[in-house]
Amino acid sequence: MVWAMPGLIVSPVSTVSRRRFLATLWAVVAVALCAAPLVVEWLSPARLGGFIWVFGVALGSAGFALGGLQFLLTGRFRRATAPFGIDLVYLVHRWAAVAALLLLCAHAGILWINNPAAVGGARPWTASGAILAGWISLALFLLLVVSALARRALRWEYDGWRRAHAALALVATGAGLFHVVGVVAPQGRVVAIVVWLGLGALWLGSLFHVRLLRPWALARHPYAVTAVERVGARTWTVRVAASRGEAIRFQPGQFAWLTLRAGPFAGAEHPFSFSGSAEARSELSFTIKELGDFTGTIGSVRVGELAYVDGPYGAFTPDRHPEASGWVLIAGGVGLAPMMSILRTFADRGERRPVLLVCAHRTDASRLFVAELQALERRLSLTVVPVLEEPPAGWAGECGRVTVDLLRRVWPADATGRECFLCGPVPMTRAVSRALREIGVSGRNIHVELFDMA
Repeated sequence: MVWAMPGLIVSPVSTVSRRRFLATLWAVVAVALCAAPLVVEWLSPARLGGFIWVFGVALGSAGFALGGLQFLLTGRFRRATAPFGIDLVYLVHRWAAVAALLLLCAHAGILWINNPAAVGGARPWTASGAILAGWISLALFLLLVVSALARRALRWEYDGWRRAHAALALVATGAGLFHVVGVVAPQGRVVAIVVWLGLGALWLGSLFHVRLLRPWALARHPYAVTAVERVGARTWTVRVAASRGEAIRFQPGQFAWLTLRAGPFAGAEHPFSFSGSAEARSELSFTIKELGDFTGTIGSVRVGELAYVDGPYGAFTPDRHPEASGWVLIAGGVGLAPMMSILRTFADRGERRPVLLVCAHRTDASRLFVAELQALERRLSLTVVPVLEEPPAGWAGECGRVTVDLLRRVWPADATGRECFLCGPVPMTRAVSRALREIGVSGRNIHVELFDMA
């Protein structure tokens, strides 16, 4: 893709440089937001103890600021997430929350060891309101992080967990702000109060944006289901069209949050990759497999039902690599969905650069888009390599899993300069990433769909 402005053509190199600059800028902003309370502590430290106490307070300030930053990381701010891809931002959110919790636990532990009486001792419920609020906030943050990491093990239904997650985050943060301001205010530290209240307003403003303003905007631009088609075993393609105007524009390989059978304020959206061509203007397509509570009922969706689409998001797209000499696409199961978007878009654009598609499925019956891929091989410079883990008798194609040996057998002789895109179950993409590096592919040329939310 070449970015054009009146009188100016920006080269792909300039586009990459611009993305790197913006990524650096937003990273610096995030670090600054977390560091602001530490700067305040350095300029005006707590006066209740010596170095150990001040160190413990600093850990708490850093942990709480990092915890509050999670509201911004999950706020779906397109400009801020575009240089990274929102899937990577959500992955950072997960582990940054763990880091914030560890800092908060260290903060509480150090202060309790250093001066137990000041933090309630063995009976924290008897401490002052501000200190008690701190213990409540810590307990809620602990519950928040543990429940997020263990959701699948607990078999907690996704929509219910998301609502509980948001409520816990709001209450934990509110209690934390009450704790911080309640402790700082008696010390007369006006600058610290202003900084913490400013950060709190920023965090809650982000929540207001994603829970109220964005749903309000979506409610004004509804979609309607135009088709629900079975495309494979327990796999469906849902098509939606804008009730007025054109569908949103997206790049092939990107995804959106799709809401069905609920309003945009219900918090019942789910992330799915686009599977249709980015050149289509009349409707959007999502290919979805029955894997969970929501997707298990996808086949019963009826034509005419309302839908809401929040997107597009993601950096998993060949459009970010206009200089590529070609592409290698490797998909597992329904991970073929974004690859179909890429291939359909290439066909509509008349793309002539070579593409290798390796698509892995468990059985022959679980293969998707077989006839269409054969047709696309005739329209594109495309080679399709199907791989079956459990092949039927007489199968002449590749068998087993996508391994180093398999990749060496099918790897194009002219693969220099090709970009590699992987999408599928996490264990598969990790194994294939390692295999690609083993055959000499640079990590810069390997792009993995990281989204693993629903």
